[in-house]
Amino acid sequence: MEDDFFGEENAVILGLGELRVGTCPMGTIGLGSCIALVLHDQRHALGGLAHIMLPESRGNTDRPGKFADTATTSLLQEMERLGSTTSTIVANVIGGASMFSYSANSLNIGERNTVAVKDLLDDLGIRIAHEETGGRVGRSVYYWPEKKGRLIIKRADGTCTEL
Repeated sequence: MEDDFFGEENAVILGLGELRVGTCPMGTIGLGSCIALVLHDQRHALGGLAHIMLPESRGNTDRPGKFADTATTSLLQEMERLGSTTSTIVANVIGGASMFSYSANSLNIGERNTVAVKDLLDDLGIRIAHEETGGRVGRSVYYWPEKKGRLIIKRADGTCTEL
């Protein structure tokens, strides 16, 4: 490769509850129960990434990237504004781990985040190209819209996947 093994040093890193749409490399680090939602439009070499923390906004709109419902619609609206259509977009859903033991009556935010994102994508007619959710290991994600949607998932257990 012409760049280093991964090339993530050039990525714009998004924090908790942030989102971005564009053509530049982007990533997010330290996903536990959070979801990295990547929307990719191969035809336009354009994409969006959101670091989603919670399943629903319940009317809270001050940080749209924080919630599954507002993040998904915000990414999609911005991508459509830049020329994408729902039919040309595919999704990658990463994260949603259960980082701690929980009892039957406690909230499993990771699972709830995963279900919320997948349900929204289904409602919008957006196909999930890759999903890596659940488990008990944290993840970091790096994404290159201009490199055919290249995606690297680094897991806290030291394993790595490149798509």
